[in-house]
Amino acid sequence: MSISINTRTSIAFKISIRLPTSFFPQFLKLLSTALFTKIILPPLSSTSITHLSFRDIHCAYPNKSDRSFCWIVTLNRLKEERNMSNSVGHSLLRGPVLQHQSQKNSCSCIGGNTLFQAQATSLIRKSSSSALSSILSSDFRGHRLTLRRSGLRNPVFSDVVQAVLATDPASEQLRQKFILEEDIEMQVDVKISSIPMVEIQLTNSRDHLYLHWGGLRNVKEKWVLPNRRPEGTKVYKERALRTPFIKSGSSSSLKVEIDDPSIQALEFLIVDEAKNKWYKNNGQNFHVKLPSRETPVSNVVIPEDLVQIQAFLRWEKKAARAELYEDISRGSSIEDIRARLTKKDDKSSKKDTGTSNDDKQKKITKGEIKTKVQKHQETRSYSTQSIQRKKRDLMQLLNKHIPVSVKSVEEKSSMTPKSFSALELYSKLIEEQSDINILNKKTYRVADDELLVLVTKASSKIRAPPENLLPQGSSSLATCADSPFSTISIDGSANKIQSLEIEIEEGDYVGMPFVTFSGNNWIKNNGSDFYIEFVGPKKAIKKDAGDGKGTAKALLDKIAGLESEAQKSFMHRFNIAADLMEEATDTGELGLSGILVWMRFMATRQLIWNKNYNVKPREISRAQDRLTDLLQNVYVNYPQYNELLRMIMSTVGRGGEGDVGQRIRDEILVIQRNNDCAGGMMEEWHQKLHNNTSPDDVVICQALIDYIKNDFDMSVYWNTLNTNGITKERLLSYDRAIHHEPSFRRDQKESLLRDLGSYLRTLKAVHSGADLESAISNCMGYKSEGQGFMVGVNINPVSGLPSGFPELLQFVLNHVEDRNVETLLEGLLEAREELRPLLSKPNDRLKDLLFLDIALDSTVRTAIERSYEELSNAKPEVNHILARLISSFALSVLFNLDHNVLFQKVMYLITLLLENLILSSDNNEDLIYCLKGWNQALSMLETGDGSWALFAKSVLDRTRLALATKGELYHQILQPSAEYLGARLGLDQWAVSIFTEEMIRAGSAASLSSLVNRLDPILRNVANLGSWQVISPIEAVGYIVVVDELLSVQNKSYESPTILVAKSVRGEEEIPDGTVAVITPDMPDVLSHVSVRARNSKVCFATCFDPNILDDLRAKQGKLLKLKPTSADITYTEVKEGDLNSLKQSSNSEEVGLPSNIKLVKKEFCGKFAVSAEEFTSEMVGAKSSNIAYLKGKVPSWVGIPTSVALPFGSFEKVLSDVKNKGVSEKMKILKKKLEAGDFEVLEEIRKTVLDLVPPPQLVEELKNKMKSSGMPWPGDEGEKRWEQAWTAIKKVWASKWNERAYFSTRKVKLDHDLLCMAVLVQEIINADYAFVIHTTNPSSGDPSEIYAEVVKGLGETLVGAYPGRALSFISKKDKLDSPKVLGYPSKPIGLFIKRSIIFRSDSNGEDLEGYAGAGLYDSVPMDEEEKVVLDYSSDPLMVDGNFQKSILSSIARAGDAIEKLYGSPQDIEGVVRDGKIYVVQTRPQM
Repeated sequence: MSISINTRTSIAFKISIRLPTSFFPQFLKLLSTALFTKIILPPLSSTSITHLSFRDIHCAYPNKSDRSFCWIVTLNRLKEERNMSNSVGHSLLRGPVLQHQSQKNSCSCIGGNTLFQAQATSLIRKSSSSALSSILSSDFRGHRLTLRRSGLRNPVFSDVVQAVLATDPASEQLRQKFILEEDIEMQVDVKISSIPMVEIQLTNSRDHLYLHWGGLRNVKEKWVLPNRRPEGTKVYKERALRTPFIKSGSSSSLKVEIDDPSIQALEFLIVDEAKNKWYKNNGQNFHVKLPSRETPVSNVVIPEDLVQIQAFLRWEKKAARAELYEDISRGSSIEDIRARLTKKDDKSSKKDTGTSNDDKQKKITKGEIKTKVQKHQETRSYSTQSIQRKKRDLMQLLNKHIPVSVKSVEEKSSMTPKSFSALELYSKLIEEQSDINILNKKTYRVADDELLVLVTKASSKIRAPPENLLPQGSSSLATCADSPFSTISIDGSANKIQSLEIEIEEGDYVGMPFVTFSGNNWIKNNGSDFYIEFVGPKKAIKKDAGDGKGTAKALLDKIAGLESEAQKSFMHRFNIAADLMEEATDTGELGLSGILVWMRFMATRQLIWNKNYNVKPREISRAQDRLTDLLQNVYVNYPQYNELLRMIMSTVGRGGEGDVGQRIRDEILVIQRNNDCAGGMMEEWHQKLHNNTSPDDVVICQALIDYIKNDFDMSVYWNTLNTNGITKERLLSYDRAIHHEPSFRRDQKESLLRDLGSYLRTLKAVHSGADLESAISNCMGYKSEGQGFMVGVNINPVSGLPSGFPELLQFVLNHVEDRNVETLLEGLLEAREELRPLLSKPNDRLKDLLFLDIALDSTVRTAIERSYEELSNAKPEVNHILARLISSFALSVLFNLDHNVLFQKVMYLITLLLENLILSSDNNEDLIYCLKGWNQALSMLETGDGSWALFAKSVLDRTRLALATKGELYHQILQPSAEYLGARLGLDQWAVSIFTEEMIRAGSAASLSSLVNRLDPILRNVANLGSWQVISPIEAVGYIVVVDELLSVQNKSYESPTILVAKSVRGEEEIPDGTVAVITPDMPDVLSHVSVRARNSKVCFATCFDPNILDDLRAKQGKLLKLKPTSADITYTEVKEGDLNSLKQSSNSEEVGLPSNIKLVKKEFCGKFAVSAEEFTSEMVGAKSSNIAYLKGKVPSWVGIPTSVALPFGSFEKVLSDVKNKGVSEKMKILKKKLEAGDFEVLEEIRKTVLDLVPPPQLVEELKNKMKSSGMPWPGDEGEKRWEQAWTAIKKVWASKWNERAYFSTRKVKLDHDLLCMAVLVQEIINADYAFVIHTTNPSSGDPSEIYAEVVKGLGETLVGAYPGRALSFISKKDKLDSPKVLGYPSKPIGLFIKRSIIFRSDSNGEDLEGYAGAGLYDSVPMDEEEKVVLDYSSDPLMVDGNFQKSILSSIARAGDAIEKLYGSPQDIEGVVRDGKIYVVQTRPQM
């Protein structure tokens, strides 16, 4: 593609692109996603010039055979944009190039409102060949682009949507009538307000009428299903919504509100479900165009480059312009917006034009902060300034806690059995009888006693007529019957209950009302009859709780046993939790996880909140306060559990001693008195609040406020309730049920809003742990000065807050609803950073600070999710992503905008989200280094470093690994407790199975993960990495099989040729028999064991980075595919099964397998337990030892070779035969017989048995002498314990002969495992700065002129072992060894380091057989354990110092080239770098 631009002094220029004509439609489709709302593509003509018009771009091409086309782009001056009319869709530059014509709606209409008309139809006409010159000569006259219309005729494209109801924002209400049938008339009203409402009324309507409807974001798109729906709406086949009309006499009506600003129109049909009859508009959908919610600002034109930056940041083009105009309407200037978006000027040129900060601070003090729902319906004036963030050392954020020893989980498992009441014992006795089926069970409080009603299914068939239902001693009355209770003893004369049994015929009755009578008193249920249903809710099938492995089982058993008590009220639950906190803390991480799981089940309404128990709000508040005080104390004393404690607190709420809880009770009475609303729904709610307040009350109060503010619209009330999980059934389920809907007078509106707003604050102060405004108020202090509301109630400010902190919180509140979230995020994070030092210090108000920090964290998540909600809901498609890239590039050309600014903005957003996660996480060192890496990538981009995208991609990979590790840790800690406790409590399995997933989604990591995943393919494209990394480019034909882990199938044999699509590949696995290809999204190193095995076995092996390709491959499970790889890509096609044999022959013309003469030769013991390098022969040691000895003195002097000695072949067998090891020898014989019989589980037991070997004195003495004479340190000189460490390492090397991977590998190729002998190469460890592996022929491309190498920090085990992440990789041409090219930067989070020590390397006779690569199958074991260090690449000279990097990589390449020349064949070389010097520790032929 070549683009030539010649703007000169004119405003028109030409872009010429030469492409195959066949690609033209796809290219236009791609561009449409990136730049334009609509493209119309007429058919190509071989004789005439065809021209296109979309937005402000003409595209012309002369004929089919021409292989090029050009854009003729005419740009209007931006200052004239506001005066230009619209062309197709919403124009970028608003210059009409073709005229639109309108067709009248053909439906039968009553009335003549001209606003109700058919949607405009775009008419695209062909032109003659002379049209090209006409197009080229089009010019601007005045404020319009005038097009010469010679020869335009014959429309070739039409897209008509009929029955359009178009609305004009200038009107408050529009109306139209339609005749559906002779007697059925439909009237459609569109009411225009902050939320457009469509009201449909049907006269003379029938029953069973439904609105079948959906929204449209674009005429070409399918219906979208809005979240805001009228009551009773159901989803119809996932394609539409169906809402029943509300019948009133002979008429029916329905109101639909659309609060999604992206929905431009509503389409619908009417359906009679009873008759399956559809009412349409002349065969088409009814179409209601909704009013635009964009507020134009006169005399201001926003430059297009700013619109495009905003669109990129929002990931949504349509909303960008409107949002910027909204900023203008708030007082921002173009300069303010440019400074904010481009970060070129940190100074603010505009102050908040609304209420002063002092005034707003007074409102906080008085408790007048309004809720988010209140705010978004009002016009607010925001400050456009940005805060100046302080410079901080990121390492000050480090949380790296060393786990402390805690009491054993089982140590405190004893518990005094709970004493049951007589009634509970009776209930338990009945429930445990196998022949009794309990249909329903309910307990009522009767003063200080309890009334239990059990409904059981009758064990016999239908009984006698109803008069015979009466129990013995009953007497019939006119409308009821009296039946006496009988007294029975449960466990002795002192423990008695009164009982009455009534048998009811099955199916005849659904329930029974009753009252009880004692003496002269009637006993009722709060003034009403008791009522019991005969059929209760179906119980979920209870899953077996299992053994509770991985949980604090004793604690969870206690929780399960106390759940029935906890269900009485929140007071009971919180007090029980407080009582269990000491045990949970003593048990440690698993104990606190158990409390979290229990509280989370409560918060998500999986557990009963209130059951037949009245409790005062202040008692609930006091219990919350007690629990949160204990959590606060644990937070201070056990900082290693802070993350768990934060999650527990967020589920509990703040609580409060005394006044805060009592205010819930008192203030509702004030509301009723002040507003004359003491009956109906308000009285029912009042009774519920007095009986048992809960977090539901926050939602109910908010629903009332929304209902009143929206002109007493009942649908708004129900929408708020339903959106927050409260249904009509839930309202009726309360012990004090809410039956009625609210009903207020209009003259009460202002007073109700004021009082309910104050009351909402009180409710949130108790129940909402993560509400930002109440959290700020609790910390900053407030005094209630409402009318009649507890005048004089105070909460004092928290002492010791940082200077300027109140103003910072006010800044956050001012920006909390900004659509452009960057400024808000900066404020939130600055507040969290300022707060952080206070959270680690004891403070009697610490929990208020913790709740504030939790609320700030929650607001970060809410803001970022709001900013790319549409992106999060959409699947990332390749064309979409490429289109964005093209869009970014094209705009940078058209508007002289550096598209790197866009990447800077996105990466900066990632740094903010990562900082937020760091502030919320324990053991956050890896996350901190990820953040430093992103900062380094940003610095590289800003300084013009050409490798910035490659480096950023490595940081992205590491960030993704860190998030995955965090998710796995959550699953490991929380899921077993959720599974066990959920089973014990009989919870729905679906709620249990997704427990950890939902916890992760609710946390700080989810939004970061979403943004990182979206950026990944874009960075790959910029870095020219493509969608594949082909590790072994072998053509393959096989059946697709999808597996989670390659490890889980490594020992399997597939009968048919198989292509494995494996979600996880660690790097150490074997490739199963019958496998012809392995495709994975995982990133094993190119030189890892599995990669080498794939190349040696001629198996196609590749990493795929494109989720769409992976999804497509998974969808083809069971199908036969042919893979055709190159060094950088793979194509695949389906083939017929009949072609399998021919394809296999053509794609595998060279038969793969072991030469027939290959075999293992058993080695004999040479008579020595230790030999020096000078004594090495092929009969004593393997190729590893022989090669290292051969290199000594032959490689260049700047390449170091470590000193070596070895325990030769046969040493293990000799030790095993020693008389001291007779018991071990006998046991080994028994275990090996079991192994030969196919019992592979004994492999682990064999390895353990080898570790029981005792060294013969001769071995110890000979090894000591050889090591000392070779200049190596002898471990025994440091004490007997050090020698024991060395001896254990030697035995582990020998034992690795029986590791699963090695055993099955030799078995697979039919090598006699008994003949495998193990020598041990002993070397002094070089404390490496870096380790490397070299392949002197590029293994991916097979290019012999190219060296390929991978480098890691620290020891090489992270490179050849199963350590996640990628190494630094590079290539070097052998004729340009001083010019290495980096292919990828490292993402491995862990490096291994060790002090001066000895390593014992495996060196078997089966590692380097011709045609079989056994390298890497056996273990090399250091005498000392390596230290795992979390790596910081941002300060590593190999990553950031270009000269140092070139020097080290060139030296590695030269060493590889020298060794290859020495052997005369390609080599696989391992080595290390220490203080800039290269050391080679082993080499072998490259397989």
